Amino acid sequence: MKAIEEIRNHPLYVESYKKLEHAEQERIFCCHQMEHLLDVARIAYIKSLEQKLEIRKEVIYAAALLHDIGKYRQYTEGIPHEKASAEIAEVILNELSEELFSETEKASILRAILGHRRPREDMEALERLIYTSDKQSRNCFACKVQEECDWDVGKKNTVLEI
Repeated sequence: MKAIEEIRNHPLYVESYKKLEHAEQERIFCCHQMEHLLDVARIAYIKSLEQKLEIRKEVIYAAALLHDIGKYRQYTEGIPHEKASAEIAEVILNELSEELFSETEKASILRAILGHRRPREDMEALERLIYTSDKQSRNCFACKVQEECDWDVGKKNTVLEI
């Protein structure tokens, strides 16, 4: 998956990821590092296969790896992380080798990043995949600090979904 390695090794991704790690080093709640990003990607890919969606695996993984990359800016600048992540993702996607993603796929990835926090009736398939997979990747049902978490109860993953 050349596209995913280009994203992961892009200088802006590397820099943003380091800033995210630093910003969350003392965080007791869910973090947004590679384990979470890959969990979202894997769940989304499985769901896409189950639903027989025709979304390339690279597109799903790109959206998942990029969806929280700007979270550090929410901590440091107060910018909603979906907007910060989309800004970073747009730069990265536009600097990748041209043959990796079509313009339509890039737009879909950016829409999925922007829409991964709140459901809407008119969500596109990738956007809905990233939204639901992001929530299902959280093991709130087994979290030791669940009671302290200020995440909306309706968004918490309180049951093990299969």
